[in-house]
Amino acid sequence: MLVLTLFLAAIGFALLVAALTTGSVLWAWGCILICIVGAVLLLVSALSMRSSDGDTAPPPGRHAKR
Repeated sequence: MLVLTLFLAAIGFALLVAALTTGSVLWAWGCILICIVGAVLLLVSALSMRSSDGDTAPPPGRHAKR
């Protein structure tokens, strides 16, 4: 999923460059849409990784031996 997010960021950057060089608002809205989709995918990926890691390991420092 992170590779897809990186791919969407590259497409968003290309759309930003196209919007700036042509002056078209349509390219800019495409860039915004692609960036929002990429941000949502990144958030979903981060939350899914966080929830899967929390179940297997105790928090650091809780069960330290003295």
